[in-house]
Amino acid sequence: MIFRSLLSSCFLLLSAIGLIAAQPNIVFIMADDMGYGDIQALNPKSTIPTPNLDWLAREGMTFTDAHSPSSVCTPTRYGVLTGRYCWRSEMKRGVLNGYGAPLIETDRPTVATALRDEGYRTAIIGKWHLGLGFQKTGGEWDWSKQLDYSPVDGGFDYSYVIPASLDFPPYVYVEGHSITGLPDRIQPRQSFPAYLREGELGSDFSIVDCLDQLADKAADYVADNANAENPFFLYFPLTAPHKPTLPHPRFEGKSGLGPYGDFIIQTDETVGVVLDAIDDAGVADNTLVIYTSDNGSYMYRYQDPDRDDHVKDSSIQGYYEGHHTANGVLRGTKADIWEAGHRVPFLARWPETVEAGNVSNRTITHTDFFATAVSIAGGQIPSPRVAAQDSFDFSPLLMGHEKGWKRAPVIHHSGGAMFAIRDGDWKLILGNGSGGREKPSGKRFDRPWQLFNLRKDLSETTDVFREYPEIAQDLEKKALEIMSNGRSR
Repeated sequence: MIFRSLLSSCFLLLSAIGLIAAQPNIVFIMADDMGYGDIQALNPKSTIPTPNLDWLAREGMTFTDAHSPSSVCTPTRYGVLTGRYCWRSEMKRGVLNGYGAPLIETDRPTVATALRDEGYRTAIIGKWHLGLGFQKTGGEWDWSKQLDYSPVDGGFDYSYVIPASLDFPPYVYVEGHSITGLPDRIQPRQSFPAYLREGELGSDFSIVDCLDQLADKAADYVADNANAENPFFLYFPLTAPHKPTLPHPRFEGKSGLGPYGDFIIQTDETVGVVLDAIDDAGVADNTLVIYTSDNGSYMYRYQDPDRDDHVKDSSIQGYYEGHHTANGVLRGTKADIWEAGHRVPFLARWPETVEAGNVSNRTITHTDFFATAVSIAGGQIPSPRVAAQDSFDFSPLLMGHEKGWKRAPVIHHSGGAMFAIRDGDWKLILGNGSGGREKPSGKRFDRPWQLFNLRKDLSETTDVFREYPEIAQDLEKKALEIMSNGRSR
């Protein structure tokens, strides 16, 4: 606590004397299901062009050991906004659907409320997936009624969202507490790659145009708020490349790697739209832009060159590794406790503060965004008994001060509720499988557990649990302490 208070005081002092700019704008862009290997700057073997993300990496800092707090959607979003692991909430596994009730506790501070307290204007544009307050009449959804909960009740001054992933109904835009176009038809079920569940479709909603619509809204928000007296915080959670893998027709065939590859190109362009808006508004120098993903890619990796894959048949959710490795060298896929489930791209650009082309190999997780954002805003990090219980300020890393930075071991969590702990080079999985989609899925807390030295074996090919029982025992103790304490810091 003393170190954090001193850091905050130093920031305010340096701001006052003009050595660093006070209160940067903050833009947090989070892709949906983009793998570590989907960006050329992180995976030189990839043939999918990602010029905007590559440029972001060149102009800022690349974190090579960044992790989502869960390997699936909803719990990661809870962690980003609350600075708290989602398994501490009422959600212990899986995700919400589009009709789900609000997950964030009504009395819990979010990063948006904390930044608003520091004078920021706050906005979310994109995918919410944390539950909304849709109303019913006579047991049926009443779309004409205002919602009784939306992101504006969680600290956002402006909110324009879709309820959940783009494969979940209801397919509507919600602005504030209002649905912008009432459902007037039913979207039929479709199979992968255009994977969609059957459900209500809003009168103004187009599945294939959704990502463009959100990008334009985000760019407009930047333009409208760039020159205001107070800084802004924009949380921009994308809908891609999550299913439905439906790139806009202008991207079809561009990658040569099927709809998924084309969708990566569109995702990159979407980021470019927002970066261009920031540059055009003249606020790039004092705007912190973070780009990441909520978990790894759902695309499987095949080693057999004779096996049909997404290139040969777009209905197949996987690539021969000679065509593309969506998760790079990492083992597993989205939802798994293995690295591909939760090790994600993480790029940060802040020209006045972050050295261009810098790389950090320190372990961070999305829950750390809360404490970091509040710190660079010049505020105090809330007490761990009140808020941000699993959030550590990584702003010293952004400023190149790696030596003195520390955080508690990171707890990973799979879609099937399997836990792992990461401390330094070592990762202990408290279960005997993937905990998600890859086989064997295993069972959580069933032995034998799995131990990997990630410095020597990033692909998790060699389980050394039996060779290093003392390390496994120490990690188990640390994991159970963090899980039972209610906080990491």
